[in-house]
Amino acid sequence: MNEIYVHETAVIDEGASIGKRTQIWHFCHVMGKAEIGENCKLGQNVFVGNHVKLGNNVKVQNNVSVYEGVICEDDVFLGPSMVFTNVINPRSTLNRKEEFKKTQVKKGATIGANATIICGVTLGEYCLIGAGSVVTKDVKPFALMVGVPARKTGWVSHSGVTLGEDLVCPETGEKYFLKNGFLKPAE
Repeated sequence: MNEIYVHETAVIDEGASIGKRTQIWHFCHVMGKAEIGENCKLGQNVFVGNHVKLGNNVKVQNNVSVYEGVICEDDVFLGPSMVFTNVINPRSTLNRKEEFKKTQVKKGATIGANATIICGVTLGEYCLIGAGSVVTKDVKPFALMVGVPARKTGWVSHSGVTLGEDLVCPETGEKYFLKNGFLKPAE
């Protein structure tokens, strides 16, 4: 099955690039300069802005707006009603499109429901942002971030399972080690 699925209520603007096996559900809007990879799923009421790039196997849950300036690499999960921003100091009377800041969501990252990502940050590979958290700074790979503002409370594995002091995934047995403050999978 190489076809994409687009629900009849979704709006896909001319020029949008959508990869094979992608599903776009009720009341979505994809702008004409957006790039969506293969095998993605956009839930109900998702907006994808111009110049947004979603890699392969990205899951965007209901009620998420992915604004211009956001790039999500492969295997990213965007939880229900999470929020991206793209301007630091918006005002309704000022046009600040030239001030959009880039936000990079690296491979395998997960953003929980109702979390907010302030523009201009990079979320590291396989990090996990807890539900309702507000991210204001870059996030290290595999970091578990919670709170307002979000702070690192631990580490997670490729599977998204919280690691104990032994840095071994209790689900898969995969081992990790810390080097210069960064978690890395053991070879």
